[in-house]
Amino acid sequence: MILTSTPAIAAAEGIDPDTPRPLRPLAWLLLRINRAMVMLGMIALLAASCVLTYSVLSRYVMKASTDWQDETAVFCLVGATFLSGAFVQARRGHIGIEVMSGFLPAAMNRLRQAVIDLMCTLFCAFFAWKSWTLFHEAWVDKQTTSSSWAPPLWIPYVLMALGMTLLCLQLFVQFSASASRALNKSSGSAA
Repeated sequence: MILTSTPAIAAAEGIDPDTPRPLRPLAWLLLRINRAMVMLGMIALLAASCVLTYSVLSRYVMKASTDWQDETAVFCLVGATFLSGAFVQARRGHIGIEVMSGFLPAAMNRLRQAVIDLMCTLFCAFFAWKSWTLFHEAWVDKQTTSSSWAPPLWIPYVLMALGMTLLCLQLFVQFSASASRALNKSSGSAA
């Protein structure tokens, strides 16, 4: 059961209390999906480190071929990077320049954050769309890498597309909360 009827309950569930009520179920769902994606990302990073360690040992100690190891590690790293992006964004953990927030009045800072969230949402929506087109093209054309192992290219493209779609949805929810906060505080201060 999704209990996001009041801002206090939303905040207790880890959702921004300024998230508009119709978007709270989406925010709740993203919270759960993002946690699962981070767990998968951790497993992918661990797998990539094991594969690369094995690659070094097999290449230099046993003089064995390592065609598949590099691409496997890259695919794991692509998945970990893109699929965990929405989790990091949900905590606003991406690197940001905070100098402007210190100089601007509170109302302008709320507006700045809403505008930046909108611009990031639009950029990520474009990136997600392009990622889905790359996935579709790789799937239809049965594209593979140029190595002798030749794994299908749709694998990293679908990881990238899913990750960017999650990030876009997360940014949209955060933009909605930022815009709601900016509108509510400006109308409250004008009253």
